[in-house]
Amino acid sequence: MSPVHRINPVDLSPPTGFSHAVTATGSQLVFLAGQTALDEDGKIVGDGLPEQFATALTNLLTALRAAGGAPADLARVTVYTTDVADYRERSAELGRIWRRMAGRDYPAMAVIGVARLWDEQALVEIDGVAVLP
Repeated sequence: MSPVHRINPVDLSPPTGFSHAVTATGSQLVFLAGQTALDEDGKIVGDGLPEQFATALTNLLTALRAAGGAPADLARVTVYTTDVADYRERSAELGRIWRRMAGRDYPAMAVIGVARLWDEQALVEIDGVAVLP
């Protein structure tokens, strides 16, 4: 049984691709550093947001698995993007990528627009917190 429990009150707008609240009762917290679309050589890959999102999420999930966790253990995720309008326009596609890679156990999430990221070519960065049993 997952130590992460999702709460979506009926008094709030139905969530799409996130949970309104998450409780966690596990024994170990995993703080996941922000991941961009860096390849093994430290170079940004992917020309557009969907490609970079998929690589950044792959990197985040790789770090999580190395710590002993799984996507369902994610309690909180923050997505930083250099273009919120593009993110919103592509949200259906990004949601499909998320579901294919991480499933439908959505963490509490936020999307934040930023002027730029550490690597100038990066369009998106994803960080998170997971709770392991």
